[in-house]
Amino acid sequence: KRRSTRFCPEYPRRCRARGYKYRARHLQPATHTPIHTHRPTVAPRRPRTTDPPRRPGSMVELNERLTTLGIAVNLVTYLTATMHVGNAEAANVVTNFMGTSFMLCLLGGFVADSFLGRYLTIAIFTAIQASGVTILTISTAAPGLRPPACTAEGGGIGTCSRASGAQLGVLYLALYLTALGTGGLKSSVSGFGSDQFDESDRTEKSQMMRFFNWFFFFISLGSLLAVTVLVYVQDNLGRPWGYGACAASIAVGLVVFLAGTRRYRFKKLAGSPLTQIAAVVVAAWRKRGVQLPTDTSMLYDIDVGKVAAIEGASTKKSKLKERIPHTKQFRFLDHAAINSDPAGEPTKWQLATLTDVEEVKTVARMLPIWATTIMFWTVYAQMTTFSVSQATTMDRHIGPSFQIPAGSLTVFFVGSILLTVPIYDRIVVPVSRRLNGNPHGLTPLQRIGIGLVLSILAMTSAALVEVKRLRVARDSAVPAGAPVPMTVFWLIPQFFFVGAGEAFTYIGQLDFFLRECPKGMKTMSTGLFLSTLSLGFFVSSALVTVVHKITGDRRPWIADDLNKGELYKFYWLLAGVCLANLVVYLFAARWYKYKAGRPGADGSVNGVEMADAEPCLH
Repeated sequence: KRRSTRFCPEYPRRCRARGYKYRARHLQPATHTPIHTHRPTVAPRRPRTTDPPRRPGSMVELNERLTTLGIAVNLVTYLTATMHVGNAEAANVVTNFMGTSFMLCLLGGFVADSFLGRYLTIAIFTAIQASGVTILTISTAAPGLRPPACTAEGGGIGTCSRASGAQLGVLYLALYLTALGTGGLKSSVSGFGSDQFDESDRTEKSQMMRFFNWFFFFISLGSLLAVTVLVYVQDNLGRPWGYGACAASIAVGLVVFLAGTRRYRFKKLAGSPLTQIAAVVVAAWRKRGVQLPTDTSMLYDIDVGKVAAIEGASTKKSKLKERIPHTKQFRFLDHAAINSDPAGEPTKWQLATLTDVEEVKTVARMLPIWATTIMFWTVYAQMTTFSVSQATTMDRHIGPSFQIPAGSLTVFFVGSILLTVPIYDRIVVPVSRRLNGNPHGLTPLQRIGIGLVLSILAMTSAALVEVKRLRVARDSAVPAGAPVPMTVFWLIPQFFFVGAGEAFTYIGQLDFFLRECPKGMKTMSTGLFLSTLSLGFFVSSALVTVVHKITGDRRPWIADDLNKGELYKFYWLLAGVCLANLVVYLFAARWYKYKAGRPGADGSVNGVEMADAEPCLH
C-alpha cells in the first residue's frame, strides 16, 4: 500500500499522522473513494474568514474631523476672550495650526509609505492626537494655565492681562501635538480602508465603493457635529467639557480600530513618490556635465519583462509602469537617464529610467496650476478667523433667548457646499454639455477657475459687510465689548461664496491632480493637493503679519477691537490679490495641455483612485 499517493478527507493533522496526504472533500476527484470507511468522515475545518471589515478607520476619521474642526472654528474666540491675545495674533495661531495639520499629512504619508505602513501610522498618530487634545483639555481647565479675567471699569471692558509665555507654551504644545496626530492619521485612514478590498474581485470592488460612501458620510457627520454640537458645548458648558469629550471619543475610536486588527489585510510598503523625484533630481545633477545624446532612444528606459539594473527594481514593478514618450521640456532632467556605465549596477540615485524622468516632468508641468490655486485657501482661512471675530461683535440672537455661537456660523459654509454639489450635477453639467459639447460638463481647470472667481466675490462681500458693520457701530455709539445692533446673518453671503467656491475648487483640484499625475506617482496627487491647502493657510498668516506690522502704528487694519480697525481694507487687499492671481491662473490654464489618454475619462473618480487622492480631507 503506497500511502504517499493516497488522500485522506479528514482533518489535516489526523491525515498526516497516518502518513496520508490531506485533501479537502470538495477538492477530491469524483471517483475517489475515502479510505478508513470504518471511521465517520468529518468535514474539514473551515479557514478563518478573510472578509474585510466594513468600515475600518471610519470612527477614527469621524473623531478627527470632530476634534480638528471643532478646535479650529472656535479657537480664535478662546484666544481673544480668554487668553487675551490680539486679533491678528489669534488669526495667525489658527491658520498656522491648520496649515501645520495639512503639511504634516505629507510627512505622515511619507512615513506610512516608506517605514511604518498605514496600520501602525494610524495607531501611533491617533495616540499622539489623543495626547494633544488631553493636554488642551487640561490647559483650558486649570486656572493656572490661563490669565485672570478682565477687570470691569465703568460698565465696559477694563484691563486685560495677556497670557504669559508659559501659559501660551502649554496651549501651543497641545495644538501642535494635535496637528501632528491629525496629519499622521489623516494621511493613511482612507488608504488603509482601500487596502482591505481586492479591486480584481467584483464583489469586493462594489463593497469598496460602499466603504467610501460611508467614509465620506462620517467625514460630513464629524464636520457637522463640530460646528454645531461641539461649538455649543464649548460656549455654554465650557471648553474643558468640549475638548474632554473629544479626547474620550478619540480614545474610544482607537480602541475600536485596534479591535479589528486580526481581520485587517496588510500590504507591503510601496515607497514614496517623493523618493523618486529626489532620485531623478540627484541623478541629473550628478551627470550635469555629461552631454545628452541626440537620439533619445539611447537614454535608459524600462524594459518590460526584464529586471531593471537599478537597485531595488523588479520585473513586477517594471510591468506596472507604462512607457511615457519623451518630451523636450525640462531637458536638464534627461541627464538622469544617461547610462554612463552600462556594465555596472547603478543605484536609483545614479541612474533613472526615462519613464521616471518623464513622470517627474509631468509633475513639474502641473506646478503653475498648483501655485495659482493657493490663494483660494488663503480666502478660505478667513472664514475660520476674522469672519468668526466679526460674528462675535454682531447680534447673534434667534428669538429672545437662543444665541448662535460665533463658531457655528460655519454651518452656512457647510450648507452651501451641500447645496452647490447637486446644483452643479443637475443644472451646470447639462447646460455646459450643450454649450461646449463636453459630455462631462466642465473640465477640471474650468471648475477651479469658477472657484477662484467665487473667492473674489466672497472677499468683496466681506468688505462691503464690514463697511456697513462699522457704520452701524459708529452711528449707534456702542460701548467697547457690546454687540453691534446688526444681525449676524449679514455674514452669510461670504460664507456661501467660499463654500460654493470650495465645491468647485476642491473637486476640480482633486480631479485635475488625480488625472494628470502619472500612473506610477498616483499618491503624488495627494501631496500636490494638500500642499495648496497648507500653503494657503501659511500665506494668510504671512499677509496678516505684514499688514499688521505696516498699519499697526497708525490706524490698524486689524485692531484688537474691530470697531476701531479697518478690516474691510484687508478684505479689499485679498480681493485684489485674488483678482491678480486669477489673471495668472487663466494664462497658466491656457498654456497647460492635458495629457493624452487621461484616466477616468468618464469624469468619475472611482474608489481606488479616491483612496490615493484623498487621504487627508479637510
